[in-house]
Amino acid sequence: MTQLHDILKHNEAFVNDEKYASYKTTKFPDKKIVLLTCMDTRLTDLLPQAMNIHHGEAKVIKNAGATIDHRYGSVMRSILVAIYELGADEVFIVGHHGCGMSGLSSESVLSKAKDRGILNETISELSSDKNIDMQTWLSGFESVEENVKQSVEMVCEHPLLPQGTTVHGLVICPETGRLDVIVSGGESLQQPSI
Repeated sequence: MTQLHDILKHNEAFVNDEKYASYKTTKFPDKKIVLLTCMDTRLTDLLPQAMNIHHGEAKVIKNAGATIDHRYGSVMRSILVAIYELGADEVFIVGHHGCGMSGLSSESVLSKAKDRGILNETISELSSDKNIDMQTWLSGFESVEENVKQSVEMVCEHPLLPQGTTVHGLVICPETGRLDVIVSGGESLQQPSI
């Protein structure tokens, strides 16, 4: 059974009781921030609280690992749209310790896909496609810090990034909310001791 029925029941009450009123804002981020972070459930409420970001203050992009793996992919496009169309002028890339993408192998993902009914023929066909590097596409990273650095570099080196755009890279602890700065404004920075 899916969650759809319960979600729609709740939604009807939410709309009828006008609970949406406290969420009204514009599409423009008040703090002019675009934030790329991981889809990890532990960060949903923790990350905005740890960064003092409230409703309407930032454009938030989430994906597995807070990773930019293609300079012309959807994540980079979203960052550029946030900058050019929605007024953001500062980019934050925030990975986290204990990320599920850390050490993830394509073999593990494909094995689970087979367990869920995906045929070997489908996987073989995709693996032989020259447009898809299955090993890279379904693999994670070894170091969250290095992953954040690489994503910051991808943004900073993009030919469509306007000059003067500040790009930061951070790693958050999903248990405490502590932020460690990996890259500040495009330059490596030693984290101050707290």
